[in-house]
Amino acid sequence: MKRILTLGTAIGMMAASAGWADTFLKYGEVEGWKVFIDQDKKSCLIEAVDDAENVVQMGLTEDRGVGYVGVFTKAKTNIKKGEKEAVAILLGDDLYVGEATGMKGNITKGYSGGYVLSDDPQFAEDLAKKEVMIVFPEKEFAFTVDLTGTYKAMEMARKCNEEQLS
Repeated sequence: MKRILTLGTAIGMMAASAGWADTFLKYGEVEGWKVFIDQDKKSCLIEAVDDAENVVQMGLTEDRGVGYVGVFTKAKTNIKKGEKEAVAILLGDDLYVGEATGMKGNITKGYSGGYVLSDDPQFAEDLAKKEVMIVFPEKEFAFTVDLTGTYKAMEMARKCNEEQLS
């Protein structure tokens, strides 16, 4: 049985992509995911890069009340900075619907993509425990994201975040 859950929306800003400014410090690496400390926000995020140089990032907004997941590519897209569009995300049997915000130009040169925000604990649990995320953007073709290793990376990021608060 599929459950349809709504991704929460909030105002927040994602981190940049690979090749960041000096505010990002590598904390560790586990199962293909890197964990970074955002020294400005005193929070941590995880990132994986696939063979085609697509980037997946997950972390918390500055107030730590909302999580985000972003996907960025060097492939040609019609994504515009700040533009919002409907998106559905399938994780196992759970279908999440919400809004993605486009990013272009304010991340690493040559990359564009988008992110969704959510305060749904089930969404975070599914991201950690499922191995594939299928994304259905409103205007582009559907695509899959390999989530292998996400659970251990999220655990490392939790530890990292706790250390930033102490």
